[in-house]
Amino acid sequence: MVDKKIGTVIYKRNLSPVLAIFRLVPEEGMEFPGYRAGQYIALRRENCRLTKKVVSPDGRIEYIPDVDEKANQKRGPVSHSYSIASAPYETLLHRYLEFYVILHLDDKGQPGRFTESLFQMNPDGDNAITYFFKIAGDFTLEKHAAGFSSVVMVGTGSGLAPFASMMKQLHYEASQGKRTDVRYTLIHGNRGYQELGYHDELVAIEASQKFDFLYVPTISRPSKDGHDYLTVGKGRANNVLRHIVGMSTKEEEDFARERANGTETSRAKALLDRVVSPVLPHHISRESARERIQPGNTIIITCGNPEGMADIKHIAEVQRLRFDMEEW
Repeated sequence: MVDKKIGTVIYKRNLSPVLAIFRLVPEEGMEFPGYRAGQYIALRRENCRLTKKVVSPDGRIEYIPDVDEKANQKRGPVSHSYSIASAPYETLLHRYLEFYVILHLDDKGQPGRFTESLFQMNPDGDNAITYFFKIAGDFTLEKHAAGFSSVVMVGTGSGLAPFASMMKQLHYEASQGKRTDVRYTLIHGNRGYQELGYHDELVAIEASQKFDFLYVPTISRPSKDGHDYLTVGKGRANNVLRHIVGMSTKEEEDFARERANGTETSRAKALLDRVVSPVLPHHISRESARERIQPGNTIIITCGNPEGMADIKHIAEVQRLRFDMEEW
Protein backbone atom coordinates (compact mmCIF):
# COMPACT_ATOMS: atom_id res chain seq x y z
CA MET A 1 0.00 0.00 0.00
CA VAL A 2 1.30 3.45 -0.93
CA ASP A 3 2.11 5.68 2.03
CA LYS A 4 0.01 8.78 2.52
CA LYS A 5 1.47 12.09 3.64
CA ILE A 6 -0.03 15.44 4.58
CA GLY A 7 1.11 18.34 2.43
CA THR A 8 0.36 22.05 2.61
CA VAL A 9 -0.90 24.38 -0.10
CA ILE A 10 1.27 27.49 0.10
CA TYR A 11 0.07 29.26 -3.04
CA LYS A 12 -3.16 29.51 -4.97
CA ARG A 13 -3.78 31.72 -8.00
CA ASN A 14 -7.26 31.91 -9.46
CA LEU A 15 -7.13 32.36 -13.22
CA SER A 16 -10.93 32.34 -13.41
CA PRO A 17 -13.79 31.10 -11.19
CA VAL A 18 -13.19 27.59 -12.56
CA LEU A 19 -9.42 27.45 -13.10
CA ALA A 20 -6.55 27.84 -10.66
CA ILE A 21 -2.89 27.08 -10.06
CA PHE A 22 -1.89 25.47 -6.75
CA ARG A 23 1.48 24.83 -5.16
CA LEU A 24 1.86 22.02 -2.65
CA VAL A 25 4.83 21.47 -0.33
CA PRO A 26 5.50 18.08 1.26
CA GLU A 27 4.99 16.95 4.81
CA GLU A 28 7.46 18.55 7.20
CA GLY A 29 10.83 16.85 7.05
CA MET A 30 9.98 15.06 3.79
CA GLU A 31 10.77 15.53 0.11
CA PHE A 32 8.57 14.56 -2.82
CA PRO A 33 9.64 11.48 -4.80
CA GLY A 34 11.68 12.17 -7.91
CA TYR A 35 9.74 12.24 -11.17
CA ARG A 36 9.86 12.90 -14.89
CA ALA A 37 8.00 15.70 -16.64
CA GLY A 38 4.55 14.42 -17.65
CA GLN A 39 3.89 12.19 -14.65
CA TYR A 40 1.08 12.50 -12.11
CA ILE A 41 0.35 12.09 -8.41
CA ALA A 42 -2.79 11.19 -6.46
CA LEU A 43 -4.15 13.79 -4.04
CA ARG A 44 -6.88 13.47 -1.42
CA ARG A 45 -9.10 15.81 0.56
CA GLU A 46 -10.68 14.51 3.73
CA ASN A 47 -13.97 16.43 3.92
CA CYS A 48 -15.64 16.05 0.52
CA ARG A 49 -19.28 15.49 -0.30
CA LEU A 50 -19.87 11.77 -0.73
CA THR A 51 -22.02 10.13 -3.39
CA LYS A 52 -23.13 6.61 -4.18
CA LYS A 53 -23.69 4.80 -7.44
CA VAL A 54 -27.19 3.72 -8.38
CA VAL A 55 -28.35 1.84 -11.45
CA SER A 56 -31.75 2.76 -12.90
CA PRO A 57 -34.14 0.11 -14.26
CA ASP A 58 -33.02 0.96 -17.80
CA GLY A 59 -29.38 0.34 -16.88
CA ARG A 60 -28.24 3.96 -16.58
CA ILE A 61 -25.59 4.61 -13.94
CA GLU A 62 -26.03 7.71 -11.82
CA TYR A 63 -24.28 9.10 -8.79
CA ILE A 64 -26.52 10.58 -6.13
CA PRO A 65 -25.79 12.16 -2.74
CA ASP A 66 -25.01 9.63 -0.03
CA VAL A 67 -27.05 10.86 2.94
CA ASP A 68 -27.30 9.90 6.60
CA GLU A 69 -30.43 9.13 8.60
CA LYS A 70 -31.13 12.87 8.90
CA ALA A 71 -30.91 13.37 5.12
CA ASN A 72 -27.63 15.26 5.43
CA GLN A 73 -25.05 14.47 2.78
CA LYS A 74 -22.19 12.49 4.22
CA ARG A 75 -18.65 13.79 4.02
CA GLY A 76 -15.39 11.94 3.81
CA PRO A 77 -12.17 11.39 1.83
CA VAL A 78 -12.10 11.60 -1.98
CA SER A 79 -8.99 11.08 -4.12
CA HIS A 80 -8.06 12.29 -7.57
CA SER A 81 -4.89 12.09 -9.67
CA TYR A 82 -3.42 15.16 -11.36
CA SER A 83 -0.65 15.72 -13.86
CA ILE A 84 2.16 17.75 -12.35
CA ALA A 85 2.61 21.15 -14.00
CA SER A 86 5.87 22.05 -12.28
CA ALA A 87 9.11 20.85 -13.81
CA PRO A 88 11.28 18.35 -11.93
CA TYR A 89 14.03 20.94 -11.52
CA GLU A 90 11.55 23.34 -9.87
CA THR A 91 10.62 20.70 -7.31
CA LEU A 92 14.28 20.04 -6.54
CA LEU A 93 15.03 23.74 -6.13
CA HIS A 94 11.85 24.95 -4.42
CA ARG A 95 10.32 21.79 -2.86
CA TYR A 96 6.84 22.28 -4.33
CA LEU A 97 4.62 20.50 -6.81
CA GLU A 98 2.42 22.73 -8.92
CA PHE A 99 -0.98 21.87 -10.39
CA TYR A 100 -3.12 23.57 -13.05
CA VAL A 101 -6.63 22.51 -12.13
CA ILE A 102 -10.11 23.06 -13.52
CA LEU A 103 -13.22 22.98 -11.33
CA HIS A 104 -15.03 19.98 -12.75
CA LEU A 105 -18.77 20.41 -13.33
CA ASP A 106 -21.03 17.46 -14.10
CA ASP A 107 -23.81 17.43 -16.69
CA LYS A 108 -26.13 18.98 -14.10
CA GLY A 109 -23.74 21.83 -13.37
CA GLN A 110 -22.74 20.43 -9.97
CA PRO A 111 -19.06 20.76 -9.00
CA GLY A 112 -16.96 17.64 -8.66
CA ARG A 113 -16.55 16.41 -5.12
CA PHE A 114 -12.78 16.71 -5.00
CA THR A 115 -12.30 19.87 -7.03
CA GLU A 116 -15.07 21.63 -5.09
CA SER A 117 -13.11 21.00 -1.90
CA LEU A 118 -9.85 21.96 -3.57
CA PHE A 119 -11.20 25.30 -4.80
CA GLN A 120 -12.53 26.11 -1.33
CA MET A 121 -9.02 25.89 0.10
CA ASN A 122 -7.27 28.90 1.54
CA PRO A 123 -3.46 28.91 1.83
CA ASP A 124 -3.84 30.93 5.04
CA GLY A 125 -6.36 28.55 6.60
CA ASP A 126 -7.77 25.32 5.24
CA ASN A 127 -4.62 24.32 3.39
CA ALA A 128 -3.95 20.61 4.02
CA ILE A 129 -3.96 18.02 1.24
CA THR A 130 -3.20 14.34 1.64
CA TYR A 131 -0.91 13.05 -1.09
CA PHE A 132 0.12 9.53 -1.95
CA PHE A 133 3.87 9.07 -1.74
CA LYS A 134 4.20 7.83 -5.29
CA ILE A 135 4.54 9.71 -8.58
CA ALA A 136 3.56 7.57 -11.54
CA GLY A 137 2.63 7.47 -15.22
CA ASP A 138 4.48 7.02 -18.48
CA PHE A 139 3.19 10.09 -20.35
CA THR A 140 6.73 11.37 -20.83
CA LEU A 141 8.75 12.50 -23.82
CA GLU A 142 11.21 9.68 -23.16
CA LYS A 143 8.41 7.11 -23.45
CA HIS A 144 6.20 8.54 -26.20
CA ALA A 145 8.32 10.86 -28.35
CA ALA A 146 11.67 9.09 -28.62
CA GLY A 147 12.96 8.86 -32.18
CA PHE A 148 10.86 11.70 -33.62
CA SER A 149 12.50 14.89 -34.84
CA SER A 150 9.28 16.90 -34.49
CA VAL A 151 6.91 16.68 -31.54
CA VAL A 152 3.54 18.46 -31.64
CA MET A 153 1.76 18.76 -28.30
CA VAL A 154 -1.90 19.77 -28.14
CA GLY A 155 -3.27 20.65 -24.71
CA THR A 156 -6.93 21.50 -24.23
CA GLY A 157 -7.84 23.35 -21.04
CA SER A 158 -5.96 22.04 -18.03
CA GLY A 159 -4.49 19.36 -20.32
CA LEU A 160 -1.61 21.80 -20.70
CA ALA A 161 -0.18 20.67 -17.34
CA PRO A 162 2.15 17.84 -18.46
CA PHE A 163 3.33 19.85 -21.46
CA ALA A 164 4.12 22.88 -19.30
CA SER A 165 6.25 20.60 -17.13
CA MET A 166 8.01 19.17 -20.19
CA MET A 167 8.79 22.54 -21.79
CA LYS A 168 10.01 24.12 -18.57
CA GLN A 169 12.29 21.14 -17.95
CA LEU A 170 13.66 21.21 -21.52
CA HIS A 171 14.33 24.93 -21.18
CA TYR A 172 16.19 24.40 -17.92
CA GLU A 173 18.24 21.54 -19.35
CA ALA A 174 19.09 23.59 -22.46
CA SER A 175 20.19 26.44 -20.18
CA GLN A 176 22.53 23.94 -18.49
CA GLY A 177 24.06 22.98 -21.83
CA LYS A 178 21.99 19.90 -22.71
CA ARG A 179 21.04 20.49 -26.33
CA THR A 180 18.40 18.79 -28.45
CA ASP A 181 17.78 18.78 -32.20
CA VAL A 182 14.08 17.98 -31.76
CA ARG A 183 11.52 20.63 -32.77
CA TYR A 184 8.71 21.12 -30.27
CA THR A 185 5.39 22.75 -31.09
CA LEU A 186 2.84 23.38 -28.34
CA ILE A 187 -0.76 24.29 -29.16
CA HIS A 188 -2.76 25.23 -26.08
CA GLY A 189 -6.40 26.20 -26.19
CA ASN A 190 -8.61 27.58 -23.44
CA ARG A 191 -11.68 29.77 -23.23
CA GLY A 192 -10.13 33.18 -22.57
CA TYR A 193 -6.76 34.89 -22.30
CA GLN A 194 -6.69 34.86 -18.50
CA GLU A 195 -7.09 31.07 -18.52
CA LEU A 196 -3.99 30.47 -20.62
CA GLY A 197 -1.96 29.12 -17.72
CA TYR A 198 1.83 29.58 -18.01
CA HIS A 199 1.34 31.88 -21.00
CA ASP A 200 3.97 34.44 -20.02
CA GLU A 201 6.48 31.75 -19.05
CA LEU A 202 6.00 29.84 -22.31
CA VAL A 203 6.32 33.07 -24.33
CA ALA A 204 9.62 33.73 -22.55
CA ILE A 205 10.84 30.18 -23.19
CA GLU A 206 10.03 30.55 -26.89
CA ALA A 207 11.77 33.93 -27.09
CA SER A 208 14.92 32.65 -25.38
CA GLN A 209 15.59 30.26 -28.31
CA LYS A 210 17.41 27.84 -26.02
CA PHE A 211 15.83 25.06 -28.09
CA ASP A 212 13.54 24.85 -31.13
CA PHE A 213 10.14 25.67 -29.63
CA LEU A 214 6.99 27.16 -31.13
CA TYR A 215 4.18 28.16 -28.78
CA VAL A 216 0.67 28.53 -30.23
CA PRO A 217 -1.83 29.77 -27.64
CA THR A 218 -5.46 30.13 -28.71
CA ILE A 219 -8.79 31.10 -27.13
CA SER A 220 -12.22 29.77 -28.02
CA ARG A 221 -14.16 32.73 -26.64
CA PRO A 222 -12.58 35.86 -28.13
CA SER A 223 -13.83 39.24 -26.98
CA LYS A 224 -16.84 40.62 -28.83
CA ASP A 225 -15.14 43.97 -29.40
CA GLY A 226 -12.27 42.27 -31.24
CA HIS A 227 -9.64 43.72 -28.91
CA ASP A 228 -7.73 40.50 -28.31
CA TYR A 229 -4.01 40.03 -28.00
CA LEU A 230 -2.34 39.61 -31.39
CA THR A 231 0.03 37.08 -29.82
CA VAL A 232 -2.94 34.76 -29.15
CA GLY A 233 -4.87 32.81 -31.77
CA LYS A 234 -8.59 32.14 -31.97
CA GLY A 235 -10.59 28.93 -32.09
CA ARG A 236 -10.48 25.59 -30.31
CA ALA A 237 -7.11 23.88 -30.18
CA ASN A 238 -8.21 21.01 -32.44
CA ASN A 239 -9.51 23.45 -35.05
CA VAL A 240 -6.28 25.45 -34.92
CA LEU A 241 -4.40 22.22 -35.66
CA ARG A 242 -6.85 21.50 -38.49
CA HIS A 243 -6.21 25.00 -39.88
CA ILE A 244 -2.44 24.46 -39.81
CA VAL A 245 -2.63 21.19 -41.77
CA GLY A 246 -5.25 22.48 -44.23
CA MET A 247 -8.39 20.73 -42.96
CA SER A 248 -11.82 22.28 -42.42
CA THR A 249 -13.07 22.75 -38.86
CA LYS A 250 -14.57 19.79 -37.05
CA GLU A 251 -17.96 21.49 -37.16
CA GLU A 252 -17.76 21.99 -40.92
CA GLU A 253 -16.70 18.39 -41.40
CA ASP A 254 -19.49 17.03 -39.16
CA PHE A 255 -22.16 19.09 -40.91
CA ALA A 256 -20.97 18.07 -44.39
CA ARG A 257 -20.90 14.40 -43.41
CA GLU A 258 -24.41 14.43 -41.94
CA ARG A 259 -25.81 16.27 -44.93
CA ALA A 260 -24.15 13.79 -47.31
CA ASN A 261 -25.59 10.89 -45.32
CA GLY A 262 -29.06 12.40 -45.38
CA THR A 263 -29.28 12.42 -41.60
CA GLU A 264 -30.69 15.12 -39.31
CA THR A 265 -28.40 18.16 -39.49
CA SER A 266 -30.02 20.66 -37.11
CA ARG A 267 -27.63 20.05 -34.22
CA ALA A 268 -24.57 20.03 -36.48
CA LYS A 269 -25.78 23.25 -38.13
CA ALA A 270 -26.26 24.92 -34.75
CA LEU A 271 -22.70 24.00 -33.74
CA LEU A 272 -21.38 25.20 -37.09
CA ASP A 273 -23.14 28.55 -36.70
CA ARG A 274 -21.37 29.09 -33.35
CA VAL A 275 -17.91 27.94 -34.31
CA VAL A 276 -15.02 30.37 -33.92
CA SER A 277 -12.99 30.27 -37.12
CA PRO A 278 -9.39 29.33 -36.33
CA VAL A 279 -6.81 32.10 -36.56
CA LEU A 280 -3.14 31.76 -35.68
CA PRO A 281 -1.32 34.30 -33.49
CA HIS A 282 -0.29 37.31 -35.55
CA HIS A 283 3.42 36.41 -35.62
CA ILE A 284 2.94 32.82 -36.84
CA SER A 285 2.23 31.98 -40.47
CA ARG A 286 0.30 28.85 -41.39
CA GLU A 287 3.10 27.83 -43.74
CA SER A 288 5.80 28.02 -41.06
CA ALA A 289 3.67 26.05 -38.62
CA ARG A 290 2.74 23.48 -41.27
CA GLU A 291 6.39 22.91 -42.13
CA ARG A 292 6.89 21.57 -38.60
CA ILE A 293 4.26 18.83 -39.07
CA GLN A 294 5.43 16.29 -41.63
CA PRO A 295 4.54 12.59 -41.99
CA GLY A 296 7.36 10.25 -41.10
CA ASN A 297 9.16 12.35 -38.53
CA THR A 298 6.31 13.91 -36.50
CA ILE A 299 4.28 12.65 -33.58
CA ILE A 300 1.24 14.42 -32.15
CA ILE A 301 0.62 13.91 -28.45
CA THR A 302 -2.38 15.32 -26.63
CA CYS A 303 -3.92 15.69 -23.21
CA GLY A 304 -7.20 17.22 -22.07
CA ASN A 305 -10.83 17.09 -23.12
CA PRO A 306 -11.78 13.58 -24.37
CA GLU A 307 -13.80 14.92 -27.30
CA GLY A 308 -10.95 17.18 -28.34
CA MET A 309 -8.42 14.37 -28.05
CA ALA A 310 -10.60 12.10 -30.18
CA ASP A 311 -10.67 14.72 -32.93
CA ILE A 312 -6.91 15.27 -32.70
CA LYS A 313 -6.46 11.52 -33.17
CA HIS A 314 -8.68 11.76 -36.27
CA ILE A 315 -6.57 14.62 -37.63
CA ALA A 316 -3.39 12.61 -37.10
CA GLU A 317 -4.88 9.62 -38.92
CA VAL A 318 -5.98 11.74 -41.90
CA GLN A 319 -2.56 13.37 -42.08
CA ARG A 320 -0.72 10.03 -41.67
CA LEU A 321 0.99 11.20 -38.49
CA ARG A 322 1.85 9.17 -35.43
CA PHE A 323 -0.42 9.86 -32.48
CA ASP A 324 -0.44 9.31 -28.75
CA MET A 325 -2.45 10.62 -25.80
CA GLU A 326 -2.43 10.59 -22.03
CA GLU A 327 -4.38 7.65 -20.67
CA TRP A 328 -4.52 6.74 -16.98
